[in-house]
Amino acid sequence: MYSYYNGYPMTYRQLPPSGWSPAMVQLNQKLRALWSQHIFWTRLAVNSLVGKYPDQQATLARLLRNPKDFAAVLKPLYGAEAAATFDRLLTSHLTIAAELVTALRDGQKEKAADANKRWYANAEEIADFLARINPYWSKADWVKMMDQHLQLLTQEVSSRLAANYVENVRLSDSIEQQALGMADEMTRGIVLQFPTVFHL
Repeated sequence: MYSYYNGYPMTYRQLPPSGWSPAMVQLNQKLRALWSQHIFWTRLAVNSLVGKYPDQQATLARLLRNPKDFAAVLKPLYGAEAAATFDRLLTSHLTIAAELVTALRDGQKEKAADANKRWYANAEEIADFLARINPYWSKADWVKMMDQHLQLLTQEVSSRLAANYVENVRLSDSIEQQALGMADEMTRGIVLQFPTVFHL
C-alpha cells in the first residue's frame, strides 16, 4: 500500500481488513487526541509568543504537558525508559520551536538559524528513536513526516509574523490533516507490533 506525505511515497504493511477491535479504536482515538492537542497548543503558543501576550507561560506549560501524555500511552507497551526518552525528545521539539519563534519575532537571524538547525536534527532523532523501538515504523518515513510537520509549522509562524491571518488560519487544516496522519501511522505500527494486545 502507498501513502503520501509532502509528495513522498511511503510503503507499509496494512492492518488486516477484518475490522478494528475496540482496543485498536481506543488506541487510535488516544493518539489522534494527543496529536490534535499537540498542534492546537502549539498554535496557541505561537500566537502568544508572536503577540507577547500575558498568557505565554501558562500556554507553554500546557503545551509541554503533551509529551508526558504521549509517554503515558507508550509506557505500558515500551516501558518506562523508552517512554521517558520520547518525552524528552518531544519536549525538545517544542522548546526549540519556542526558541525559534522568539528569535524570528525579535529579528535575531543567527539564533533563529541555530534553532532551526537543532529543530530538524531533533526531528531526525525522533524518527530514529521510533524506528528503533518498532520494526513496523520506518526511520525514512518518520523523517519525511516530521519534516513536513516542521515545514507546515514554519509556514504557520511566518504567516502569523506577517499578520497574514487568512493564510494563517488556512494552514490549520493542512496541519491538522498531517498530524492525524502521524497518529494513524503510530496506531498502525503499535497494533502490528503488539497483535495480542489489540486482538488481531
